[in-house]
Amino acid sequence: MKKIKGLKWVVGLGLAAGMAAVSVAPANAQATLDTVKKRGKVRCGVAPTSPGFSFADDKGVRRGFDIDICRAVSAAVFGDPDKVEHVPLNTNVRFQALQSGEIDILSRQTTWTFSRDNSLGLDFGPVVFYDGQGIMVTSKLGVKSAGELSSAAVCVLPGTTTQQNLEDYFRPRKIKYESVVFENTDEWRNAYFNGRCDALTTDRSDLASVRAIAQDPAAHVILPETISKEPLAPVIRQNDANWKDIVSWSVFALFAAEEMKMTQANVDTFLKSQDPEIQRMMGVNGDLGKMLGLDAKWAYNVIKGVGNYAEVFDRNVGPNTKLGLSRGPNKLWTEGGLLYSPPFR
Repeated sequence: MKKIKGLKWVVGLGLAAGMAAVSVAPANAQATLDTVKKRGKVRCGVAPTSPGFSFADDKGVRRGFDIDICRAVSAAVFGDPDKVEHVPLNTNVRFQALQSGEIDILSRQTTWTFSRDNSLGLDFGPVVFYDGQGIMVTSKLGVKSAGELSSAAVCVLPGTTTQQNLEDYFRPRKIKYESVVFENTDEWRNAYFNGRCDALTTDRSDLASVRAIAQDPAAHVILPETISKEPLAPVIRQNDANWKDIVSWSVFALFAAEEMKMTQANVDTFLKSQDPEIQRMMGVNGDLGKMLGLDAKWAYNVIKGVGNYAEVFDRNVGPNTKLGLSRGPNKLWTEGGLLYSPPFR
């Protein structure tokens, strides 16, 4: 493959950038819920621009899949999904922002890995999107599979899992390539669009997001290989079991609502349900809200404010959006997927 000349390297950045703040002492994690209530809003770290996941619409309002995860937590805490301050973060500073207490939750297409879980002083909530890393090229390159990318220059971001995944995939196959690292997502995308790299790699959902904003989306091809597992989950600081439970059960409420056929439009009808689990979930009976330090109707507020998981998926990244993603493994367990909520009891 012909190499692209004039590549600009960002030296010293890579997977280590995501680990750089390991020594930073976490903020007073035990006080997260009290701090959030006192502040009157949840501070949520998000991607600066990732159509379908985190982007500002023509009125400047943040929308997207990751945004709705933050809104679900806000609805659980305040009964209002919009008491959220969105903090745009590049990949190489996102963990530091959480460690330092700048944000309360990171909802930014972040992969749950062993090293991140055990060395950063952070905890992961439930997986909200099962993904895998892919590679995108321009159709004019004439490449049909990753195996044809010998000597290719591949655009990557610092502080992500993509560099290690590329090495793990290409080395045993004896495929030589050049990893070209860019400081932020704008430089990374523009370098690819301007032909400074042969290929772009990230999670397949993010590739669909990048392709959606291309001048000619049809001119870009996501190759068939999925070269890694990328379970994407919200992230919180360690040592605050209560805050982790609030984030986790806000997500589980989205899963359970879909399974129980609750929607944003019909959830009020479930307040009269005779099903004991639904009564507990809706706050009609039991003390689930009290256990979390929240209002009895916290789960009802999540569904009323945000909808169920299917609604979140479909309106942001589903088949009828520019990303056009299918549910795949992100179906409920009852439909052959991986999404599963523990029981509300």
